[in-house]
Amino acid sequence: MPLPNDERVVDLANRLLAQFDTLFGLHPGFRAAHAKGLMLTGVFTPSAQAASLTNAPHITRSSTPVTARFSNSTGLPLIPDSAPDANPRGLAIRFDLAEHVHTDIVSHSTNGFPTHTADEFLELLQAIGASGPDVPSPKPVELFLGSHPAALAFVQAPKPFPISLATESYFAVTAFEFTNAQGEKKFGRYRILPEAGDQFFSAEDAANLAPNYHYEEITERVAKAPVRFKIFVQVAGPGDVVDNATIHWPETRPLVELGVVELNAVVPDSLAQQKHIIFDPIPRCEGIEASADPLLELRAAIYLISGRRRRAAQMEQPA
Repeated sequence: MPLPNDERVVDLANRLLAQFDTLFGLHPGFRAAHAKGLMLTGVFTPSAQAASLTNAPHITRSSTPVTARFSNSTGLPLIPDSAPDANPRGLAIRFDLAEHVHTDIVSHSTNGFPTHTADEFLELLQAIGASGPDVPSPKPVELFLGSHPAALAFVQAPKPFPISLATESYFAVTAFEFTNAQGEKKFGRYRILPEAGDQFFSAEDAANLAPNYHYEEITERVAKAPVRFKIFVQVAGPGDVVDNATIHWPETRPLVELGVVELNAVVPDSLAQQKHIIFDPIPRCEGIEASADPLLELRAAIYLISGRRRRAAQMEQPA
């Protein structure tokens, strides 16, 4: 996974990383965002209809090993699972195609993203950082949201607390171009839907959750039976915008089932493995290519820069 050749993208990634550090502090060995998490292993089995969309390696095989990471928002490794800022939750899935060969899906539990470009995202983070409790209204973040309707819609979107990390839907941020064996190309966005269905706490019950409730619950759940998700691709229609993560497509657009992810075990040395693994939002495999969404290269760059820093750090141990 190389850094982009574009120096501006790399510079912007470093500035975003510095802003995350400003917001959440430095926590050596942890991610700058989505710091708290847990890794599991399992297997992906493609559906019968997946080949109509793509000839990617994990679609043409009978099954593929996977590594998945659930996470909370923010760069705080000890954020309580009951904290509103713990939402949206993240789910990253790595399809292990061969030794040192993989393709990943990076998703979170709110459909969409607050900004179209990384520059706008940096502006949003800076506005949040400048809007402390002592800052009078209109605060910088209020001014930003007032002039960026997509960001306001993302912030105001419901983010309920799931009964389990296994009872929440997850959405990849950007669109990708899928190509099948016949050379047919379609753009689509991933949706990862729980076999158990979406199940959420009331706001009152969520406020009383134990600090590590979700990670203790998913550990107990997977010890009893595998956790299963179906991966779908929402396929774009004619005229749909495919390079802007803030724009939703109509719900009438078809969903193609790619297959089922079955998670069956927690990684024994989860903290160490989380420190090492660097997920890649760009697919980099035959049959699935990046769209022209400007967020993709930036996200890949900041994941890599943050990951290299994380691997080199002496990890602090959460209390």
